[in-house]
Amino acid sequence: MTERKDVYNRVTGRIISDLEKGVRTWLKPWNAGHTAGKITRPLRHNGIPYQGMNILLLWGEALEKGYSAPIWITFKQAQELGGYVRKGEHGSLVVYANKLTRTETDDKGEEVERQIPFMKGYTVFNVEQIVGLPAHYYGKPENPLPLSERLDHAERFIANTGITIQHGGNSAYYAPAKDLVQMPPFEAFKDRESYYATILHELIHATSHKSRLDRSFNAKRFGDNGYAREELVAELGAAFLSADLGITPEIREDHAAYLAHWLKALKEDSRAIFSAAAHAQRAADFLQSLQGKEVTVEAA
Repeated sequence: MTERKDVYNRVTGRIISDLEKGVRTWLKPWNAGHTAGKITRPLRHNGIPYQGMNILLLWGEALEKGYSAPIWITFKQAQELGGYVRKGEHGSLVVYANKLTRTETDDKGEEVERQIPFMKGYTVFNVEQIVGLPAHYYGKPENPLPLSERLDHAERFIANTGITIQHGGNSAYYAPAKDLVQMPPFEAFKDRESYYATILHELIHATSHKSRLDRSFNAKRFGDNGYAREELVAELGAAFLSADLGITPEIREDHAAYLAHWLKALKEDSRAIFSAAAHAQRAADFLQSLQGKEVTVEAA
């Protein structure tokens, strides 16, 4: 319990520190310096992406320390691959959550199994801190694809969610009562990345509908704790999807007001960012699960 509490406090303290500087960890993990991708989630040594809270932790580390490679490896894994961590390098925290089963005796003298949740932290190193790994871990792109060639993929992703999207007006929002996403016209945005980052944000909101993930933080008015938590989930979820689709998310000016609310929520509850990241991961996974269906986006 003490170790789990310490992990919550360490991670939350890092996010709070970034927010107090006006930095949103989840909006600047981008680079074009590695063959693993221009924009990507952090990857394990075997290419499997990290999820949830660990995405934020490792994006934050990459941003602070200037790593361009998205691959992270434990000390032991580096040795098994024939490499070694350079002397003086410091690792980065990631977290692992699971449950252990304990057999106990109840009041009747009968044996029962009880599941006990636990969380622990462990250390990983970016491949740029490691010498002697196979060459592909350090790969540099020869001809990175321009973003314009990848937007058709984003359009298909959005259409395949099956969520009703209407274009018109000058506001972007999700309307729960009508279960639709309202977007300004495409040409109203300053660039294409702003459009896609915004629509992904609203699609994450749409996963809260009762017919989907039925997510609620008991939000009653703009800016209250529940409202701020839902906005944090949408920001994180959109960042996760943007990484999957190769789109750099843009900071929305109308969301600047949430920084103070997020700080308040995180300072009151060290588990709030873990909860938000978990909800965001579930929302992103839900939208990913809808891919492959042929659905037409409505325009008004």
